[in-house]
Amino acid sequence: MPSRSQSLDIVLAQVAELDALAGAAPWAGNTQDWLPACAALEVVKDEPSARAVIQALFRPVEIKAPDGKSRFTGYFEPVYEARATPEGDFTEPVPAYPDDLVRRSGVGIFQRLPNGQQRPYPSRKEITEAGVEALAYAHPADVFFLQIQGSGKLVFPDGKVLKASYASHNGHPFRSTANWLLKRGWISRGEASMQGIRAWMDRATPQQVREAMNANPRYVFFSLEEPKDGETGPSGAMGVPLTPLGSVAVDREYNPMGVPMFIQTTAPGLGGEWSGMLVAQDT
Repeated sequence: MPSRSQSLDIVLAQVAELDALAGAAPWAGNTQDWLPACAALEVVKDEPSARAVIQALFRPVEIKAPDGKSRFTGYFEPVYEARATPEGDFTEPVPAYPDDLVRRSGVGIFQRLPNGQQRPYPSRKEITEAGVEALAYAHPADVFFLQIQGSGKLVFPDGKVLKASYASHNGHPFRSTANWLLKRGWISRGEASMQGIRAWMDRATPQQVREAMNANPRYVFFSLEEPKDGETGPSGAMGVPLTPLGSVAVDREYNPMGVPMFIQTTAPGLGGEWSGMLVAQDT
């Protein structure tokens, strides 16, 4: 039989093996693998020291999309007008996290029924038809784009500003509204941007707008809170404020949270060719 210390080592090894950083990304290892790097970065005082630690402890691995195509998009924090109650054009509820939503780690997102049973959470169309608890009200297009961004700020007539922070989504895949509109010939390729879609929504009928929004079955829920002093960005999925040109959003089905990523891309908004290290802090 192994000694007591050997038994403890075996148990710790088993715990470390089970404590994977992300089940969908075995290449990321487990939390024990990251402790030396975390400890080293805790004591760095300047950029050259941080660079030396990163280069000494990490080995870059190239990530390629299966089809050879990758997309790099910018994030921004939208600011929208809102009302406490429905008024004029401010008719779309900013939805609160529902009591019947159940997140089962590694399994999915479900709806708890009155009889205790669970089923996959409803789609955007089903949710909007059934109604939601409203945190506030805004223009339908603004709420839609707020859900695509995942967070933003709401400004009320009295000047009060509240953060609409991401709370959860309904577990459905994200579908591009721009592609849906393009396939139907309702917008041109040059209008396939947030600004172009918003302009189309302003001239389309309410029924067409609702149909286009429902083409994306993913539906995001929020929480409202007052901004903290000194905050420069919205909170990401890790619960920490996002840093401009320091944070990146990833798909949890393929990548773990908290991992540094060195990006080389073409970003017209950043002057053309751009590269830098970002940390996965949002989804």
